[in-house]
Amino acid sequence: MIYFKPITNRKIRMGIVGCGRISHYHVDAIQKHAKDIELIAMCDAYQPNLEKFCQQHSVRGFQTLDAMLKATDLDLVALCTPSGLHARQATVVAEAGKHVITEKPMATRWRDGLAMTEACDKANVNLFVVKQNRFNNTLQVLKKAIDQNRFGKIYMVNINVFWYREQSYYDQASWRGTWEYDGGALMNQASHYIDLLHWLIGPVQSVHAMTATLARKIETEDTGVLNVRWRSGALGSVNVTVLTYPKDLEGSITILGEKGTVRVGGVALNKIEHWEFADKQAGDAEIKEANYETSSVYGFGHPLYYQNVIEVLRGQANPETNGKSGLKSLELLIAAYRSARDGKEVHLPLEY
Repeated sequence: MIYFKPITNRKIRMGIVGCGRISHYHVDAIQKHAKDIELIAMCDAYQPNLEKFCQQHSVRGFQTLDAMLKATDLDLVALCTPSGLHARQATVVAEAGKHVITEKPMATRWRDGLAMTEACDKANVNLFVVKQNRFNNTLQVLKKAIDQNRFGKIYMVNINVFWYREQSYYDQASWRGTWEYDGGALMNQASHYIDLLHWLIGPVQSVHAMTATLARKIETEDTGVLNVRWRSGALGSVNVTVLTYPKDLEGSITILGEKGTVRVGGVALNKIEHWEFADKQAGDAEIKEANYETSSVYGFGHPLYYQNVIEVLRGQANPETNGKSGLKSLELLIAAYRSARDGKEVHLPLEY
């Protein structure tokens, strides 16, 4: 339990670390909640990008996290940096008494994820792990159907992430595609999809994975497959690649159950392509109204995620995804990598 003084009667003061492309989704979310939250400062080690960002958004810029924390009176800091930096940065922010938002994945190592959670708990600050896809309309109606037990017993689940990342994507920065800072297709591109395994279906019993680096010149995998067994008895698979020619093709989940079959597809879980249950409900005929068009695999969930962050810091709600729930996705990812490395099934929970 986190014990902190709710922020009331004023705006929440926020800083962002890292001004890469994901940071713009945070800025957009902040702007949509301008009555409750304001961006005060930005931090990035690369001066040209920092200056451009600060001029565009009229905020103070800092090249180090320590300098930003010392010179400003922030309530909340979002980490939009390479994943391998999150653990150290989250600890520094927590020790300064600030709440933390971290982008996915929360860390690249299991011990780092644990350290982040422990540091924030010790400092009595919140650790918010961004899982914006959970707020997509399509996944919200799917989650509701599962919670209502409309599937009955779930037998099989399949997730596909067939996307495209050219070599130039990795060449943009030396940290991309490295084990230390990034992770591969499973940890980076498929992170939000791995999150669905436990958020939608329940506790995972074991995983068995294979990975390969087939085309890209990177340390990590550009392609991976993962077999999953849930404690409920359901079986499933995850298929991920960044080699789909010539562009992103599919981000989907298919659930086959005793009394229902659903497929949510599109390029990024944005279209309900099949919806059929034994128990008919009045809203089923309009279910495709949950569909939306997207030109981005990030979806439109960041503003909705920030709404929960604001409500938590106002003392009005509990976190949708805190550090401990974020660890569930990281645990699955680390289990998959251990399985691929050792060529054997890995059982959960992990021993550490």
